[in-house]
Amino acid sequence: MIAAVPSFANLRSLLVGCIVLFMVAPAAMAAPTEQTAVFAGGCFWGVDAVFKHVKGVVDVTSGYTGGAAATAHYDQVSTGDTGHAESVRVVFEPAKVSYGQLLQVFFSVAHDPTELNRQGPDVGSQYRSAIFYTSAEQEKQAQAYIRQLTAAHYFSAPIVTQVVPLRQFYPAEAYHQNYLALHPYQPYIVINDMPKLSQLQKQFPALYR
Repeated sequence: MIAAVPSFANLRSLLVGCIVLFMVAPAAMAAPTEQTAVFAGGCFWGVDAVFKHVKGVVDVTSGYTGGAAATAHYDQVSTGDTGHAESVRVVFEPAKVSYGQLLQVFFSVAHDPTELNRQGPDVGSQYRSAIFYTSAEQEKQAQAYIRQLTAAHYFSAPIVTQVVPLRQFYPAEAYHQNYLALHPYQPYIVINDMPKLSQLQKQFPALYR
């Protein structure tokens, strides 16, 4: 949970100009039927679960981004020495949910963007906050959103989220996929990830499914 974030009502009202830019009418954009976004925000179990509960999201896959294929294995990534970040690949329908709305969910619910190389109890560069953009437009929107949040002083500490191009995405092992749904009563999930789903439903009722 991100205790330092002010009320979502204030965030939404003061950043409406920025958000409107992200929500251009699908017809005007002539957007493809589906797009892909990749986010890293700590252990991928919780981030995966959050985006799976967003309307308009078609598929979410937990995986590794930032390192080499030969090191994209959990035991190696867990050392923090491979360059990978635990991440999620989100396939979404821009006609139903915009990239800007996914950014809102990422920054306000999925993780704490002010924690450097960690999230909660998980420490290491593999748990860093990062946006791996798949297009120049995604890069532009992500950078603009971070500037808006920074200028508005919505966090008590600086945002440390990296915005970098996606090179490769390597799906994680099968036992990591859809982890929260399969293990809802595991203590780590109950303490760290279930509250994120509650916040998603509370802050984004129109997007929650």
